[in-house]
Amino acid sequence: MHITPQGWLHPATHTPSPNHDPRPPGVVPELIVIHAISLPPGQFGGPWIDQLFTNALDPAEHPYFEQIHTLRVSAHLLVRRDGSLVQYVPFGERAWHAGVSRFAGRERCNDFSIGIELEGADDSPFAAVQYERASQVIGVLEQAYESLRGRPVVGHSDIAPGRKTDPGPCFDWQRFEVCLGRPCRRG
Repeated sequence: MHITPQGWLHPATHTPSPNHDPRPPGVVPELIVIHAISLPPGQFGGPWIDQLFTNALDPAEHPYFEQIHTLRVSAHLLVRRDGSLVQYVPFGERAWHAGVSRFAGRERCNDFSIGIELEGADDSPFAAVQYERASQVIGVLEQAYESLRGRPVVGHSDIAPGRKTDPGPCFDWQRFEVCLGRPCRRG
């Protein structure tokens, strides 16, 4: 596994999203944010996460999609239930994953973070391979970006408390830290 000079992870499937922009001048990734997503809610598989992040979600496909099809959101990377990887935004760019957020006194976490989505839901356990694959990706990111080495890995709920709950109570932070080989939630 490696990251190209353009910020793309190999061997991830590359599905470029238009929902990103440059980071502010001089700002580098210093935080990794773990999210959980399933579309429709609680259902896994299918093309809908890719469609949401590429602005191609058909509101007629499911009643829930009518509420979200106009959102302009993305993440850097998705770890599917089977451990396969899909990348939407180069890591050096700002993906639109965190929304209104704050970490360690800093607003606008999209500016200085990398967003990793895990295909999952608050009320469903995550697959073992997702913990392993996400920790492998973080190891590769820490090698590629010195600014991330030993830095916090937090949940969306940690940076947007009261607004977001993911990755949720079924995400096993202790298991994840064992896979990662270090503590991760601090700040």
